[in-house]
Amino acid sequence: MAGFALRREAFRVAGMNVTRTGAGNWGEGTRNRLAESNSPYLLQHAGNPVDWYPWGEEAFGKARREGKPILLSIGYSTCHWCHVMERESYEDEEVADYLNAHCVSIKLDREERPDVDRVYMTAFQAMFGQGGGWPLNMFLTPDLKPFFGGTYFPPRDRLGRPGFLTVLKRLGAAWRDHREEVVESAERIHARLKEALEDGRGAGDGPEDLEPRWIEEAREAAMAGADLARGGWGRGPKFPQPSHLRFLLRAGDREEREFVLRTCREMMAGGIHDQLGGGFHRYAVDGIWLVPHFEKMLYDQAQLLDVYVEAWRVSRDAEFREVAEGIGDYVLRELRHPRGGFFSAQDAQSEGKEGKYWCWTQDELRELLSEEEFETASRWFGITREGNFLDHSDPEALRGQNVLHRAGRRKERGEAERERLCSAIGKMREARSRRVPPATDDKILASWNGLMIAAMARAGRVLGEGRFLEAARRAHAFVTAELWDEEEPSLGNRWREGRLDRSQLSESYLFLMRGSRTLYEATLATEYLEFAVALAEEARRRFYDEEKGGFFDGEGRDDVVIRMKGDFDSATPTPGSVGVVEYLILAWMTGRGDFLETARKTLRGAGPVIESSPMALAESLRGLDMYLRAPPRLVIAGAESREAFLQAAWQGAVRPLVLGNEGPVGEFERRLAPVNGRTTAYYCAGQTCRAPETDPGRVAAWLSGDASS
Repeated sequence: MAGFALRREAFRVAGMNVTRTGAGNWGEGTRNRLAESNSPYLLQHAGNPVDWYPWGEEAFGKARREGKPILLSIGYSTCHWCHVMERESYEDEEVADYLNAHCVSIKLDREERPDVDRVYMTAFQAMFGQGGGWPLNMFLTPDLKPFFGGTYFPPRDRLGRPGFLTVLKRLGAAWRDHREEVVESAERIHARLKEALEDGRGAGDGPEDLEPRWIEEAREAAMAGADLARGGWGRGPKFPQPSHLRFLLRAGDREEREFVLRTCREMMAGGIHDQLGGGFHRYAVDGIWLVPHFEKMLYDQAQLLDVYVEAWRVSRDAEFREVAEGIGDYVLRELRHPRGGFFSAQDAQSEGKEGKYWCWTQDELRELLSEEEFETASRWFGITREGNFLDHSDPEALRGQNVLHRAGRRKERGEAERERLCSAIGKMREARSRRVPPATDDKILASWNGLMIAAMARAGRVLGEGRFLEAARRAHAFVTAELWDEEEPSLGNRWREGRLDRSQLSESYLFLMRGSRTLYEATLATEYLEFAVALAEEARRRFYDEEKGGFFDGEGRDDVVIRMKGDFDSATPTPGSVGVVEYLILAWMTGRGDFLETARKTLRGAGPVIESSPMALAESLRGLDMYLRAPPRLVIAGAESREAFLQAAWQGAVRPLVLGNEGPVGEFERRLAPVNGRTTAYYCAGQTCRAPETDPGRVAAWLSGDASS
């Protein structure tokens, strides 16, 4: 690909011989322009001495008028290395003075503009052959084309690696003395990147028929890279990768499903799982799920809630149910607006220290607990005097910190020990609640709320926990009231404190489409299906690539130099991957051929990516498996006993699509009527159905896998 050439261009411009200046894998002064922002991430930088601008025409115009390069710094409010670089560099007066004199500096919240973030992350990856990460610091010409970049930079030269100030001065000299060459280089980088992206991937290049072998190749690829001992993939850092897990749970054989369950057990026992408060941290820095980066993201909770609900459904392991309920209750307790919408994240830091809220020293526990409780808790949670966590990025790191994990999970415990552990956990929870909590990023994103609405609705039905289903209803009501404009119609991407950002993003529409469709299946309230259809129609109109299939990240607009489509399911699946699944399901529910063709063409467009990297689009492959093995449909006609039928529909071993016979369902479903005025269920595959059934108990037996029923 063009990567090597782009890499050479960037190094030549910067006059450097390094391939990366990152770490890991990736104040209060005069208030700058970010003080007017509504993004928690931008507001964190409002007191920096750097003369920051938000992403927008004011900054672009200044760069053009003054002939200055742009420093675009992208991150998010709970990003650990973003905090480190702010502390080390962006609060440094010398760094700020240089930036203010020689650059136009822009801060961007990647969670608010993922379409912009993807452009420059892709450019960085192509230029340097690195996976990337945040903060992402890219240097652009005034017309927004990149010519150099990096992730985390240390403030000063360190161990042979140039510090941020050195990088700035070298780039400043190149811009001053060789500007024409730098601009030409940026044009070449932009042209090659655009050519590479536009050349390859689309339905026109994909196979006419969707390939069943893709499923087998992806399963083989997944297991080839699997850590069979500790679960997950790689040696560390280790990410949960819920799209991979859900694909294997659906399409895998017994061995592959057992691997997923092992991964779930290892994750729930590790420090990546909040052992006291429920929910999961972002990822583990090691290969054993022990030490996390401590931020807790809404999208992780949503996807892992799905994973653990499914793990419980297929295994009936009570611990999986306990973890799933812990995720849901954590979100309801910590990440919910009073009116029902879901907040975005909790920070890793409190009182300026990574993990301080979550970790324990031996002395803290000894003072809090009785001697018997202390001994029991220490064995169970692996507490030592030395601790297992030290923040190496902090020059004044706390010592003796212990990340709680289930060190004693494989040992048998008697009743007395269980009681002591329960008592200790109660005291620890109460003591932790008195600590200074981490900051909450309280913006409400349509996309992540869509994922959580779907997960809560599903958990409510499968687990039989009404509080989760009610939470999904309330969140849906909030999002539609505050982010949806019915007259236009359009969906904003972010709401916070009464202010709506109206940027149009495909993930907002497609992820919320999943939430609304799942909530329809959980309730059969037709307004949810009607809204899912409205979102589907708008997403097609605004973002769908009619020529090659798939969905662009955002609308075409002047501040996006390359309109991109996602080709890798990372922390969240790509909009296209979610679109494959959701348009398929809506096609089966509504009988609409245009929805089915949208799913097919999007899958065909993903074909070249799947061929070259089978697990890159695991959620699309889950959709392909659904396409090849369409689930049965359970049509419930009539309202009198609907609740009993819904309970039966969601809690069996067989999971059909659930729909009613009213609203925008297909013509076939509308013809299925109650028998003798009683609520009736029809179990259908294609145009063929079992005899109608008015007893929800018999429907439950069908779905239990009892073929004789």
